[in-house]
Amino acid sequence: MNKNVALSPGPILERPLLRRAGMPRVGIGYAMVDSCSSAEACAAIVSHIRKGGSPAFVITPNAQHIVLLAKDRSLRRIYERADLVVPDGISLVLASRLYGRSLRERVTGVDIFQTLCGIAADENLKVFLLGGRPSSAELTAQVLKQKFPRLEVDTYCPPIGFEQTEEGIRQVNDVISEAAPDILFVALGAPKQETWIYEQGLRLSVPVSIGVGGTFEIVSGVVPRAPKWIQNVGCEWLYRLCREPRRMWRRYLIGNIEFVVIILSQRIRRTFLEAFVKLIDRESFAAEFTELVLLPEQRLARILSAAAAHKLAESRDSVAV
Repeated sequence: MNKNVALSPGPILERPLLRRAGMPRVGIGYAMVDSCSSAEACAAIVSHIRKGGSPAFVITPNAQHIVLLAKDRSLRRIYERADLVVPDGISLVLASRLYGRSLRERVTGVDIFQTLCGIAADENLKVFLLGGRPSSAELTAQVLKQKFPRLEVDTYCPPIGFEQTEEGIRQVNDVISEAAPDILFVALGAPKQETWIYEQGLRLSVPVSIGVGGTFEIVSGVVPRAPKWIQNVGCEWLYRLCREPRRMWRRYLIGNIEFVVIILSQRIRRTFLEAFVKLIDRESFAAEFTELVLLPEQRLARILSAAAAHKLAESRDSVAV
């Protein structure tokens, strides 16, 4: 699942399966993020499972995802096809406000994971935990069973590099297919988990798959979660950096700088775009637009054809080996 390898087409699905009609979305970097509450996201997921709809998947981006999207065209395609994209990081919520827009709230993977597991226990739904650090999925299952005794949960932690061989992929797929879960939580880290869900997970007939990053480590207690007051002020990343500096310094120090550059660049582009839209509203370009409309049919067809060819070339580049 190298980012330069062409993505498999995946099953033909009706999109989106979880996003309600009219749900506001905010463009942050290359991600279109849905503005919804944690409760709305969980309700949409459970409703979809009850209806027995086609396999759907949820992405929970943070600042790291936005940086990855700026470099990885194949990941952008996966984002475009996601059924729900909720803001895991407070940085995304703050970025939306900088743009003069608004994401309703931070919807963390940890929180919706625990909420959905509680609902699954009450609704007799089965969950599956895939990935995480060695033994973290099993420890998480134990914690969940103590909290929700009726919860039916299976786990599997594949070996590192499993996605690079057909045998490794087949073994993971067989384990999940045999368990037949209603919700599949995938903790392989970004962008591996999103790519695996799109290329393999959607083929396994699981109603909903969700990428949850380091959730298992936090829920199991392998990695302590920041106190609530630190979460509320948006400094959970700093807490994790202090806890694991060797592992997290590049992601949070260099990564955060890259994220800020992306956000500020986008803010500048939005400023120019908004100014242009205002000029259009004043009919400043009335003559020019009329001229475009009155272009001879053959010339207009050539312009549209050239634009379509450019878009196709970009699409081919994004999936080329």
